[in-house]
Amino acid sequence: MGSLTPVIAVHAVAALYVLLLGPLQILRPRRDRAHRILGGTWVAAMLVVCGASFGIMPDGFSWLHGLSLWTLTCMVISLSAIRRGNVGVHRGFMIGSYLGTLTAFAFAALVPTRLIPQLLHSDLPMVLMTVLGVALLVG
Repeated sequence: MGSLTPVIAVHAVAALYVLLLGPLQILRPRRDRAHRILGGTWVAAMLVVCGASFGIMPDGFSWLHGLSLWTLTCMVISLSAIRRGNVGVHRGFMIGSYLGTLTAFAFAALVPTRLIPQLLHSDLPMVLMTVLGVALLVG
């Protein structure tokens, strides 16, 4: 079984934050201060998720690392778009980044040899405490 290293733990907690906050940002009213503040924390968490992914390379560079590079590109495009007032491009790239994160999570959670299913099987209380902690941060 794989082990939960500090890099994997940081990656997982930041990804969980991104996954939980994403729907709130997408569905709540926009153009207010809260949207900008929460969006800033969401982008920061995405940067942590992507950056940490490059410290998790047991089999070398994979499609997930390619997704990280693409997500970083999407963050730059999206932030540039909103600074220029192009809300449609901003929204599209942010929602696309969220859907990409969901895809990566599904892969990580559904493939039995990946760490998430192994942790759920071996250390469910620790996983539940982490989810609860991140949910409290988001809420």
